[in-house]
Amino acid sequence: MGYLGNHLATVVCAVFAAVLTGLWPYFVDFAPILHFVFIMAVPIMWFLVAVCWISQKSADYMHKHAPAHSEKKSLSNTQTIQTTTSGSQVSLSEIKQIQNDLSAELNDLKESVKLKDSEIERLNQEISNLQTLVQIESLKTELANLKMLASQRKTKK
Repeated sequence: MGYLGNHLATVVCAVFAAVLTGLWPYFVDFAPILHFVFIMAVPIMWFLVAVCWISQKSADYMHKHAPAHSEKKSLSNTQTIQTTTSGSQVSLSEIKQIQNDLSAELNDLKESVKLKDSEIERLNQEISNLQTLVQIESLKTELANLKMLASQRKTKK
């Protein structure tokens, strides 16, 4: 469990905070900057003491109530793993089969993603082609408008 029940950090911080708190009245009269330093340091250290204490209590609680590790058992030529939460046993061959099934599904997903990517690329190309056609039509319209304006100016003269 360690020294002081794993509260060594808490004790060290508490001792330092107590020393700072005890020295505060003696050093306040020397300089105003020391007063500011102590105003900042003392509450911070006591806060650090509280955080260390709470975190160690939490760690102790979690390790005290943690479930036991999984038990591994070997039965004849096949190995099984018994989990403590559900009590069910799974053999290594079943795990390998599930792993192979998941690998096959993953490969299928990768293929479908490749197909989707190629479809997206084709649609992007089609969109850019359509944008080019729209720009060409816009230029044709502007050219027609300019020709019409030019012909109107010729008729006015």
